[in-house]
Formats: sequence, structure tokens, C-alpha cells
Amino acid sequence: MAIGGKAGEVFTDINVTPLTDVFLVLLVIMMLIAPQINQTVLKVIPPSASQSPQKPQKDDKEKINVFVTSTGEIKVNDKPVATADTQGVMAAIKEVQKQFGKDDLPLFLGADSNALEKYVVAVMDAAAGCDIKRLQVMPLTNSPKK
Repeated sequence: MAIGGKAGEVFTDINVTPLTDVFLVLLVIMMLIAPQINQTVLKVIPPSASQSPQKPQKDDKEKINVFVTSTGEIKVNDKPVATADTQGVMAAIKEVQKQFGKDDLPLFLGADSNALEKYVVAVMDAAAGCDIKRLQVMPLTNSPKK
């Protein structure tokens, strides 16, 4: 390959061959890793219950209890949510808020040990959308009966 130009002129062109080699290696790595990423399922591991009993709250009935089962069913105050997504949970939470006439109710979230994380995150996202300021993730030893 002949390089034209005058004597003493600085060669300023970029050699793209090494850059292309790096991109091809990264492409091969991504092609090998991508199928493995889709096969993984994130699981929620709820915290274990402590030995100390919890203090009863003042308004024990004025709260929102949300439970996520391992099958993806979401229950808000023991009523199943029609669609297990953020919008469906938001509608159920707003219904409970309207029932009690308060917007600042605490939300207690429980989940089976085999519940998928996307359903728990959908509940948390719905709580944020309903301006819930107090959210507590409850450790569970048994799931509620169906």
C-alpha cells in the first residue's frame, strides 16, 4: 500500500481494521450471551420473620394489604385484582382509598417465596402512582388460604 503525499507530511488517517476486529469480537460475545439472559427468572426472596412480635398499629383496619402469590395472582385486602399489572393494582388501591376516605393509608406488601419479581414491582409501582407514602414489605411464613 503506497502512501501518497509530500515528504515529512504527517499521516492522519485512522486504521479501522483493529476497531472492526474489536466490534466483531463484541458482537460474537453478545450473540452467545443473549439467549442465556432471556432464560433467567428473577425470584423474590422475602425477608425472614424476626422473633420479636410486632407492635399493633392504632388503626389496624385502615390499611391496605396486598399479597402476591406464586401463580401471579395479586390480592388487595383479600379481593383478587382483575389484571395483575400496575394499572389493575392502582385501580384496586384507589378503590380501597375511596372506601376509607383517606389517601394516606399504609400499604403492607407480602409475597410468596416463589412469586415473580415483576408482580411485586408492579405493586410497588402502583403504590407510587397512588401516592402511598408508607410501604412495608412483610415477611411471610405461610401464604393466605385461597
